[in-house]
Amino acid sequence: MESQEPLDGQEPVDGGRPVDGGQPAVEQDAFTRWVYGRPFFGGLWLTLGGAWILLTMKASIKVVMHVGMQGVAGYLLPTLMLLVGLLILFSPGQRLFYSIVGVLCSMGTWLTSNLGGFMVGLLLGVVGSVLTFGWLPEQDQRVSRRDRSRQESAQKGPSYDTGGPDNGTGTAGMATGTPQTAQ
Repeated sequence: MESQEPLDGQEPVDGGRPVDGGQPAVEQDAFTRWVYGRPFFGGLWLTLGGAWILLTMKASIKVVMHVGMQGVAGYLLPTLMLLVGLLILFSPGQRLFYSIVGVLCSMGTWLTSNLGGFMVGLLLGVVGSVLTFGWLPEQDQRVSRRDRSRQESAQKGPSYDTGGPDNGTGTAGMATGTPQTAQ
């Protein structure tokens, strides 16, 4: 396939893909931009954890500690997990507060809701809250240590020892890394 000439203000394209490896803006639909603009998977997992615990409350095995009016905490905490998960998805600006509330509700379901939905809902809620807490918006891609040192050395330019006479500073041979003996 032949390379196409780029239009004004666009990057070169080779067969529908940009030459530099990025994704063309045409392929990024509105939903993809929405997903990447928020802690989507953290909110999704927290919501699924709350829903799972609510479903397991109807299980035939009753391992629920009844607190208050016929175990209202058994239904309250997973409902809060589900609500906080949805808030993370649709209002990511307060994600740190929501993630802390989510992990506390998830841990509380251990006692109040069939051992946290038989550990599945509890783990989904905790992992979702941790993912949300650690999510940073618009973070630059990490550069490895090796690439960073290559960039720094390219910016500084080469520094070579010509092996010429010592200019009186006592640094002859230091740029090559050879050890100097005390004189």
